[in-house]
This record gives sequence, structure tokens and C-alpha cells, in this order.
Amino acid sequence: MPSESLAADYFERLYAADADPWSFATSRYALGPRYLRALEIGCSVGVLTQRLGAHCSRLLAVDVNERALTAARARCAELPQVTFARASIPDGFPAGRFDLVVVSEVAYYWSDADLDRARERIASSLEPGGDLLLVHFLPKVDDYVRDGDAVHEFFLADERFERVHCHRAERYRLDLLRRLP
Repeated sequence: MPSESLAADYFERLYAADADPWSFATSRYALGPRYLRALEIGCSVGVLTQRLGAHCSRLLAVDVNERALTAARARCAELPQVTFARASIPDGFPAGRFDLVVVSEVAYYWSDADLDRARERIASSLEPGGDLLLVHFLPKVDDYVRDGDAVHEFFLADERFERVHCHRAERYRLDLLRRLP
């Protein structure tokens, strides 16, 4: 193993031989190059929504709070493919099929029954081969029903999903799951 940083010419040779040397464009754990119809549950003020918009032909972002939605709409005003709706999940789960569902920083607020119903709605709305992206804060918060690890383990226990990628940092966890056919 080298003990020094790799020089720029190393990468020049890699990219000269292959335009995508690490196969990022087709990687199973990376967000797909383009999702046709995506759903973001709990969009808050739209920071992640704005980034997701670049990967989606259509993105529906929902939140339970109108003030948050107003901020998200303003943040994403230049993204015509992004629409917003006020909805409480799981009761207000939108109709339709999606090839990406994002659940970020929200599922630990749900009761056991609501988490179970949300998982059912997500699984039934995802196209076979569709992606479910889970991202949650890990430290225990007394106000939350459960911690982020418990949310992710709950989804991973469902045989309709397979884990494609997991990233764990000190304060958050990201799991990319795929809906099995």
C-alpha cells in the first residue's frame, strides 16, 4: 500500500481509460441517475428536497407543517419538477406509484402502529426495484418514540426490502433499501 497521497496523474490515467472508473453511474448504492416519480416524506424546509430535485423527473415532497412547506416552496421555486403537499403520514399517504421514497428525520416520531402502517404504504407504493432511502439522527431524544437505529432495523426486518447500502456516522445513519419484485 502506498504511504503517500496519490498524485493527479494517477486519476488522469484512470479517467483516460474509463469515463466512470468506479461505476458511480450504475452503482447499486448510489441514488439513481434519474428517478421518474419520487416521494419525500417529511420535507421540512426543503434542503434535501432541493438536492433530490436534481435526480427526479417528478418529486412530491410532503410535510405536516404548513410553515415548513412555505419555506420549502420558496427554496425550490426554481425546480418545476418539485411539488409540495401538506400531509400527515401514514393517514395522508399520497396515491400513486414511486420509484424512490425518501424517509428522512421523521419516522422516529411515529407510534408503533403508524410506523407499521407507513411501512405498508411505502412498500405497496414502491415499484419493484424502487429505492427507499432512510436517513435518521442516532442519539436518543427523550421526545421521540424511538431512535434512528430502531427505525432502520424495523424496515430492514421486512423481507420485501433488501439493503443496498448502509452508511453510519457518529450522529446519523443512512440506509438505501431496494423493493424486491
